[in-house]
Amino acid sequence: MSSDVVIVGASVGGVRAAQSLRADGFTGSIKVIDAEDHMPYDKPPLSKGFLSGSQGVDRISLISEKAIAEANIEFLLGTAATKLDVAESRIVLGDKGTLHFDQLVIATGVRARPSPWEATDGVHLLRSLDDALSLRADFESANSVVIVGAGFIGAEVAATARHFGLTTSLVDPLPIPMARVMGDEVGIRFIELHHRNQVQTYFGMGVESITGSKGNLKVELSDGTLLSSDVVVVGIGAVPNDAWLDSSGLLIDNGVVCDEYCRVVGHSNIYAIGDVARWHHPRHGKLVRVEHWTNAVEQAACVSHNITNPDELHQYAPVEYVWSDQYDWKIQLAGITAEADGQVILEDPNNPNRFAAIYNDSAGKYCGVVTVNWPRALIECRKLLSGDYEISVPVQRVEALLAASPSR
Repeated sequence: MSSDVVIVGASVGGVRAAQSLRADGFTGSIKVIDAEDHMPYDKPPLSKGFLSGSQGVDRISLISEKAIAEANIEFLLGTAATKLDVAESRIVLGDKGTLHFDQLVIATGVRARPSPWEATDGVHLLRSLDDALSLRADFESANSVVIVGAGFIGAEVAATARHFGLTTSLVDPLPIPMARVMGDEVGIRFIELHHRNQVQTYFGMGVESITGSKGNLKVELSDGTLLSSDVVVVGIGAVPNDAWLDSSGLLIDNGVVCDEYCRVVGHSNIYAIGDVARWHHPRHGKLVRVEHWTNAVEQAACVSHNITNPDELHQYAPVEYVWSDQYDWKIQLAGITAEADGQVILEDPNNPNRFAAIYNDSAGKYCGVVTVNWPRALIECRKLLSGDYEISVPVQRVEALLAASPSR
């Protein structure tokens, strides 16, 4: 198949889409454009290993220059897409001209939701390599940090801040932050994890203001508490990078809206993948948008297949999966847990830092799992999620693992 594929976005989804196209036998030209001028890099380590300094840029690289040359992929870095002209099948690249495409893959991801507070000096967002470099430099010279937002990114940054020995405060408006995804009982365990690692938590409180400058910042909470800090990190969510598509005529609604084949609605030659894509999930029967690494990789492979095999389209119906490293916990989540109706928690009596929470929907059907430091339990439970099982089935699988474990 010979044509021109343009991929907008050089994070993991865009890079994997380009590589998958070559692996699937695509022989036309592939151009990947990205506004950043860094070689493509992986983003999950930015809040963990890269931020702590244990991983260098070479360790988070997504593709080498040698691999790029061997695959005959052209990367246009430091080049921002500013407009899409669907009628002319071209992308406007600011003052750098235009780029024609036969097939377009939108992989522009998300950007960190900006801080709404006054202070900016010493107040960090964390989404890009430059963000991480700037935050690491401030961590190395700071004594204290306040982190606003206790989701995955905020919790991971808190763990890294403790690695630096910083006095760390974590603020979130929800009384049990992780409960949104995992339920109250598991969420409380995460609060206890922060406390065991000497993180001061201010949950159930909003932030009224952030004032001052680096080295002398003041964070006022909704109950009147005033926190002093050298550095502040704001992690209050992300926003799809779809503003460059405003005049395109594409359907945009909390991301680029796609069908079950990841084709943008109404356009058979335009696809979207990764964090920016909101597609019709066949198993769930509704539009979903997923901001996770695994989703971007799997969606890229699906889109590659559909571009190279237009007469044999594959629906994209993944089982959700995400992981997080916080302190000495390896957290893995699969399936749908946020909308669960109940859960069963199984603990390893030989390891107080190992447990599995297994979730059911309102009909008692198994719908998701969270494991901590228990990869075997995750593997056993994850493979069941593509089927239709009562919650007793994964519970019995994990109980069998416990029975087979040697006692101390």
